[in-house]
Amino acid sequence: MRFAIITKDKDGALQLRLNNREAHLAYIKETGVVEMAGPFLNQAGEMHGSMIILDVADFAAAQAWADNDPYAKAGLFEKVRIEEWKKVIG
Repeated sequence: MRFAIITKDKDGALQLRLNNREAHLAYIKETGVVEMAGPFLNQAGEMHGSMIILDVADFAAAQAWADNDPYAKAGLFEKVRIEEWKKVIG
């Protein structure tokens, strides 16, 4: 099943994101369940949230992945939304 994890960073947390980016990218690579991912950019071109598409067994697995993301553990996010997602194009 595919799930979209949609996050919004806390205000003023760009440096926190940058400090944890390497660990976040390593987590993506080592878990092997991310089909695509990338940051949302504000009008200044700065990262301020993310969208991650996972291919996992169920919602609980998606939640566990999100909870163990180094960004989440560092307290980067103001909001995290997880939705089941159906790929139609691409």
